[in-house]
Amino acid sequence: MIVDAAEEQPIALIGLMGAGKTVVAARLAARLSRRAVDLDAVVAAEAGGSIATLFATEGEAAFRERETRALEAELRARPAPILATGGGIVLRPRNRRLLGACRVVWLLVSPAEAARRIAGTDHRPLARGEDPEGVLAGLLEAREALYAAVAEVRLRTDGRSVDAVAAAVVQALQLHADH
Repeated sequence: MIVDAAEEQPIALIGLMGAGKTVVAARLAARLSRRAVDLDAVVAAEAGGSIATLFATEGEAAFRERETRALEAELRARPAPILATGGGIVLRPRNRRLLGACRVVWLLVSPAEAARRIAGTDHRPLARGEDPEGVLAGLLEAREALYAAVAEVRLRTDGRSVDAVAAAVVQALQLHADH
């Protein structure tokens, strides 16, 4: 079997919390017969607790350091994974450089839709409080240029099913899906 080099590159999904990175990564992995990795889950498992607990006990800087180590480890893994990154992965210059080894897809979501999707969850420490939509709008404004700098493809997820977004990723990256 001949394998295209692009098929062996990791795919990293970036964007705001609530964009659908984790669910789309799982669907893509199934379509492409690859492994999906949620970097937040890797960090939480390594830390022995939730992301919210990690933020509360060690702070965001410690979380970001663990996130970088998890990204580095997953980029060495074979077969190349489909990565669901945390929304702030682009904040560290090192992570932006590391993402250069990936096919990077920015899953765009409006702050209103993201707030609706994450409503009722308690594991997102940056979006707690009375105005999650406002918080998400601020995060998007602060990160938008960083997302744009590393993204090969931009796909809007508002009003689209997980299957439709996964299919759009496959098409945009010109990948060969198993199904």
